[in-house]
Amino acid sequence: MTLTPKPELLKVLYDGACPLCRREIAHVKGLAEKDSDSSLCFVDISQKSSETVSYPADRDQLLARFHVEKEDGSRMDGAAAFVAMWDRLPGWRWLAKFAKLPGMLVILEIAYKGFLYIRPGMQSIARRLDR
Repeated sequence: MTLTPKPELLKVLYDGACPLCRREIAHVKGLAEKDSDSSLCFVDISQKSSETVSYPADRDQLLARFHVEKEDGSRMDGAAAFVAMWDRLPGWRWLAKFAKLPGMLVILEIAYKGFLYIRPGMQSIARRLDR
């Protein structure tokens, strides 16, 4: 019997002050909990805590775009970060494989930049719905 090695820890750095991000991360956490091998760790970088103390220099940059951080400290952002996270989630691995097809990451990054443009308006609507 061959054991598959557990993937390296991937830190999901998210903006917990964003109502859209909170909803999405809650969903993703639920999926990650179903797979003990997901090796995802979630860090709310909007809060100043002992866990986020290592991010003060680039905190604004991290809040502006979605990031994941590997164990070696290297980071991915935008569409590439989503693909790395999807690759660890049950029910989403097919999307990660699709995103790895030639040219797809470029298209996803363009779509993500479009989302970032409309994100403030969507956050405003989500905050009103939260009240």
